[in-house]
Amino acid sequence: MKHSINKIFNNLIMILTLITMISFFLGLAIYGQNSSSSKINNLNMQKSILSSLTKLNKEDVELAIIQLNGKSTQLHYEIEKLKAVYQYDYLGQYFLNNSNEYLADLNELSLLTSSFNQKASLYYTKESENEDIKKQELQKSYSYLANHINSLLLKELSYNQKKFYLFEKVAILLFALLLVVTIWYRKRLQLIYNDILFLYAVENNKKGYGVFSEEIDAISLRMKRKPVISDNPAMIDTVTDINNNKGLMHSYAEKKGMKDSNFTSVTVFEVDNFSKSNRVFSQDFTQAILKKIAFTMTLHEQATDVIARTDYNQFTLVFSRASKEQLFKDMEIIRQSISELKFRTPEKESVQITVTGGLVIKPNNTNLEESIRQAKEVLEHAKSTGRNKISQLSDVAHKHF
Repeated sequence: MKHSINKIFNNLIMILTLITMISFFLGLAIYGQNSSSSKINNLNMQKSILSSLTKLNKEDVELAIIQLNGKSTQLHYEIEKLKAVYQYDYLGQYFLNNSNEYLADLNELSLLTSSFNQKASLYYTKESENEDIKKQELQKSYSYLANHINSLLLKELSYNQKKFYLFEKVAILLFALLLVVTIWYRKRLQLIYNDILFLYAVENNKKGYGVFSEEIDAISLRMKRKPVISDNPAMIDTVTDINNNKGLMHSYAEKKGMKDSNFTSVTVFEVDNFSKSNRVFSQDFTQAILKKIAFTMTLHEQATDVIARTDYNQFTLVFSRASKEQLFKDMEIIRQSISELKFRTPEKESVQITVTGGLVIKPNNTNLEESIRQAKEVLEHAKSTGRNKISQLSDVAHKHF
């Protein structure tokens, strides 16, 4: 069964998006976890402040009252900070669902702090009456408040332990998911890559190769198809299985009535540095390259088009399109597609093949032979000004001018 590349990549994108979202929320949770250390530091600071308020020097009452007022205000400020910090504790709010309990504990802390501040204010006064009772009340209030802070610290440690277990499970799940996705899609991407290598192959050496993907299979079948030229073998090029010169004339005569009001172009492509007098490669490798170039050209062929190999390293294309611009654009696409083909010699050396073209728009009153002759003149001009390009008749006229 063939697999769709589009479906594979859509599923991969969906899974990667899911993993990204999980990672994002995990990052938010980790960021919120920083609030835990802030809360613990805050509560320990409050304990330290409370302890200092029970040891103020009562001999200097005025200084003691100033210190008391300042530190009492700081205690309430630290409680407000605890409420603000909790806004970033996403795990506590949405997973542990401890919002009501936590806010109730802070309200209780605020009430006990106010009671302690009141007891301390009564104790640190100039009046010495009932001093022992006031001191006992202060110590009692301090004990309640310190015990409550200790209970908050223990709860925070308990919350942190639960958060750790949650982080641990999510991390394991995320790692397992990434591992499965990596193994699963690595195999499929490798199969798709093998399909692409199968298309790139100059010759089909893998006779028993089974194509994995639907899209590559469709392209492969199209590349392998032989254009229906003629039942006469004399009109078919034996190397590329496309038209030869005789087949070109025959096919054009059959199809020229199908072009309606479209424009017709005649383009002669020549494979650069690839001639009978300059045989750089072996005959088998050369023929394999010519066949792959022919296949690439036929991928852009429409019902009214004719493609032929008309010389050792030349191809003639007669295309019909609705506009001159589209004709030149299609020829450019073919030229670029050929330049992007991958070839390797039997010695495993990489080879790039390019083509140079001459294009003319065929007038209705000009026969095909004359248009081919003009296209070859334009081709010679293109070769004289650089390779791997397409020139038009207007380029030659501009040069003569």
